Amino acid sequence: MSQSVLVTGGAGYIGSHACKALAHAGYLPVTYDNLSRGHRHAVRWGPLVEGDVGDRAAVAAALKAHGISSVMHFAAFAYVGESGTDPALYYRNNVIGTLTLLDGMRDVGVDRIVFSSTCATYGLPEIMPIAETTPQHPVNSYGETKLAIERALYWYENAYGLRSVALRYFNASGCDRGGEIGEEHDPETHLIPLVLRAALGSGPPVSIFGTDYQTQDGTAIRDYIHVEDLASAHVRALDYLAKGGASAAVNLATGRGYSVREIIAAVARAVGHEVPQREAPRRPGDPPALIADPSLARALLGWQAECSDLDTIIRTALAWEMRRHNAAQNPRN
Repeated sequence: MSQSVLVTGGAGYIGSHACKALAHAGYLPVTYDNLSRGHRHAVRWGPLVEGDVGDRAAVAAALKAHGISSVMHFAAFAYVGESGTDPALYYRNNVIGTLTLLDGMRDVGVDRIVFSSTCATYGLPEIMPIAETTPQHPVNSYGETKLAIERALYWYENAYGLRSVALRYFNASGCDRGGEIGEEHDPETHLIPLVLRAALGSGPPVSIFGTDYQTQDGTAIRDYIHVEDLASAHVRALDYLAKGGASAAVNLATGRGYSVREIIAAVARAVGHEVPQREAPRRPGDPPALIADPSLARALLGWQAECSDLDTIIRTALAWEMRRHNAAQNPRN
């Protein structure tokens, strides 16, 4: 059986970490990325095929040329705010692009895919922790596109025999502990790198959106999971499908939440001084808390988070941000 895996979006944040995990597990990750939001320098553990998931012939050609047996699909736009102002972009890229990818897979007989989904499919759940059976009612078009793909995967299996594991991430965070790759979004919207940049002076004071939630300190709570744990879960899901496992949707999280103020305090401890901050009104659609029940991932995939403690998340993210900060301060001539 081929050990080559096509990783769409493998030049991005989570995709590049998954490529490293695949290589260490004995697979050959073949990155398929148009580099519109990914980084060429992040492709380090296998070949890069520059292409778009919306090009069915190019997808099929890449699958065939590299003897691909399975696909990991990360290629998607993922800015919630942008999805609200330009939903057409998100439906074209995320939904139509994925359907085209699936059809390219059908063309060459590749019938297994691990799909990067999201907790945004749950919307504003009222009961915690969030299980896979929690009703899915997205409140933005980003979450809607991911849910649409989950539904398409169900029907593609019924009609064409395509098996899948949809992995619903909670808050991806941290960076490669080896320091080789990290988080490089433009613009950056994730809380932890924004707090770190405020602390290092490479960004503005961090905004705390909402201080009047019904939580212990009034700020929103999220379930943070280290990107290396996310990557290892993808490898487990791939192995699960290779052994004949049935299609499934699985939460990836720790079951432990941290508030915005707790994140800021952890960064302050790590850097040794207070973090510049400002209070701001709540953002529409932000729930007070999102905490998952990760038990299905343990039962089905034999996976649980191993490096998602807050100190490791902050330490690895800080090391990466300091490297970026120092490079910006001392550019090579």
